[in-house]
Amino acid sequence: MKIRHLGLLSLVVAACSGEPPADKPADKPAEKPAVEAPPADVDKTFDPATLQAAAEQVALVPSPAEMQRSLDKASVNKALATMVKDRDIQMGVENKDQIAVRCGVVLADLVLTVKDSPKETVVARLDRLAEGLNKLGAGADVQATIADMKTRVLNDAVARDELLKEMDELSGVMVPELEYEAGDWVVPLIQAGSWLEGAHLVSGALKEVGRTDAADNLLKQPAVVDYFIKYVEREGSSKAPDEVVARLKETLSTLKVVVAKPTLAAEDVDTIHSATGAVLTLL
Repeated sequence: MKIRHLGLLSLVVAACSGEPPADKPADKPAEKPAVEAPPADVDKTFDPATLQAAAEQVALVPSPAEMQRSLDKASVNKALATMVKDRDIQMGVENKDQIAVRCGVVLADLVLTVKDSPKETVVARLDRLAEGLNKLGAGADVQATIADMKTRVLNDAVARDELLKEMDELSGVMVPELEYEAGDWVVPLIQAGSWLEGAHLVSGALKEVGRTDAADNLLKQPAVVDYFIKYVEREGSSKAPDEVVARLKETLSTLKVVVAKPTLAAEDVDTIHSATGAVLTLL
């Protein structure tokens, strides 16, 4: 990824991937690459401890690509990409919570379909994602990254596997400006949109292939649900949220009850699928 704040992002990426951070030697001695110092305008309170804590929260939420890998590992023979709907998700709404959720859904669809979609479809989704992130206050680095992806797709200058890797990283790590400009709730709500789409597709896949027995490993994630509830119901959020955000709150409350069960039955998978779908149909 061609994001410029790599001095900050490297710590987050390392924490998410399980690799040692740059200032800790690996088991095998290796020459340490030079790391460009962060720009002077970066808030100095965004220190390694803060990054580590943020990375741990990011790592809590499975990315769309991780959901597909989990399906494969569970021998559920279904590609989530084949279940993604051809939505035209608009970003022309005022509520920033809703824009963040919409960005997350678009990002999930990008990650899941980028390997096989026509380049016109990929570019259209990249444009919509860039529009939404711009409204959320994403800095120039995020926009430059998306613009670079778009150019390489149009010119057939990037392998789709490599593009998938870059997009999956983008879905898990956002540059600091996004939080600074719009608030620390933005990235979690983008994640919520991606996870919502992923959970809807996974539950649909389990229903379609008759493998609801795999639901515990794939959908039983109470810590993730609690994580999103904290940000949707954060102090200072709108007293009268718009329809999408209100429905998201209802869905998370429903999921909290469902995933607290000792084991998930077929009817619980139905509930997860219908509850997540109720939000997605409003986008």
